[in-house]
Amino acid sequence: MVDAAAIARLRAAYSDELARAATAADVQALRDRYLGRKQGAVTALWREIAHASPEARPELGRLANDLKTHIDTTLSERRAALAPSKPSTPRLDLTLPARALARGSRHPLSALLERIEHIFARMGYEILDGPEAEDEYHNFEALNMPPEHPARDMQDTLYLAHPLATRSSHLATLLRTHTSPMQIRYMETAQRPVRIIAPGRVYRRDNLDVTHTPMFHQVEGLVVGEGITMGDLKSTLIGFLRQLFGEDRPVTFRPSFFPYTEPSADIFLGCTCRGAGCGVCKQTGWLEVLGSGMVHPAVFEAVGYDPERYTGFAFGAGIERLAMLLHGIDDIRLFYENDMRFLEQFPS
Repeated sequence: MVDAAAIARLRAAYSDELARAATAADVQALRDRYLGRKQGAVTALWREIAHASPEARPELGRLANDLKTHIDTTLSERRAALAPSKPSTPRLDLTLPARALARGSRHPLSALLERIEHIFARMGYEILDGPEAEDEYHNFEALNMPPEHPARDMQDTLYLAHPLATRSSHLATLLRTHTSPMQIRYMETAQRPVRIIAPGRVYRRDNLDVTHTPMFHQVEGLVVGEGITMGDLKSTLIGFLRQLFGEDRPVTFRPSFFPYTEPSADIFLGCTCRGAGCGVCKQTGWLEVLGSGMVHPAVFEAVGYDPERYTGFAFGAGIERLAMLLHGIDDIRLFYENDMRFLEQFPS
């Protein structure tokens, strides 16, 4: 049965153990042994006091409270005594050089787009920027893709939930699927001849994977004048690609189809495997990089140009596609993940 003598013996036992506590771990173990909520000696003491006689219970409770306070106080003092002394704050040496700041660089897509603009600017091309929210007339119909034309299915268009008012009489109802609408907008107001490129973001209803993304970048070009031929198209694009990829990279043209050009051609660049065949070129030795062709007479009629007098050529390329070929990148998603380990490989 608990009494004042038992509490005194418990206090003496605690004092003896406290004197032997030499580390912070010893102090914590001592606290758990005496003040633990379930197995602590003082906790057990309180349970025994609850069964004492009503006359003895107040005095025993006072002695138990004094013991708990004594243990709390002495344990805190011993813990403070065992704590290592706090090191003094070092003086600030103002003569030390400053830490070097990390130097940023251009995003590889921005750097490539700027390089492409410089190449065409040296050829005398004007660089245009236009709206990303477009109307169906400029995005499709003026480019020889009327309603129900099968080529519209190829674009996989993202339509706006609510049409937007524009400066023209047409409401913007979609996100542009290519930058070709800028060719129409320019020809509607500009004097002939025409020599322009239109770089910018475009949008398609594509799932994100290693070669597709719902938002990407294109650069499209247009040249219009009297006597423009397919030879002008070929010499322009061969010169552009060799400036971008090097003089030793072979270039070839193959027939293709686009609703706004006739005849049309896809341009292929020799793969880095040099014709041996690899997984990148699917064993063909060639990589498709551009689409092009002579402007369709229907496009000239839509903007009021005389197709009997004027001819021209147009071309378009995906910036991401060119960047992947230029730098040997096999996953388009790397351009948009903001992974510094990837971006730091392109200092500029």
